[in-house]
Amino acid sequence: MLAKDRFYKAVKKGLEKEQWVITHDPLRISFTEEDEVRGDLLAERMLVAAKMGEKIAVQVKSFLSDSAFFDFHVALGQYFNYRLILELNEKEHTLYLGVPIAAYESFFQRDLPKASVKKYQVKLIVYDPVDEVIVKWKN
Repeated sequence: MLAKDRFYKAVKKGLEKEQWVITHDPLRISFTEEDEVRGDLLAERMLVAAKMGEKIAVQVKSFLSDSAFFDFHVALGQYFNYRLILELNEKEHTLYLGVPIAAYESFFQRDLPKASVKKYQVKLIVYDPVDEVIVKWKN
């Protein structure tokens, strides 16, 4: 199994352990007829879950490349586009960026990622890909 797929499955299982019901796996939404966004870009997917009336979309990222900054830039670009489309088409969903605990505890503690997450109000789900649990929710 590819590591990216393993990470995706870990987030899915972690959400299910917290009683979230996966409603779309992966989510596919259209901005316009020409601009369909698929949550499985670059083999990393977005899933949608619901619990007690709350609905979320999670963009799962693995941060496995040689450059955490490259992964971060790609993740933010996708996150902003997904958030825009969700705000226009799926208003009831709150978008989260799913990041592995290793990336959160190292890279996301650096000044630029911290400032970007704060300034652009990026919501995070921190997950443990080994234990398949959600470790932290950052709103």
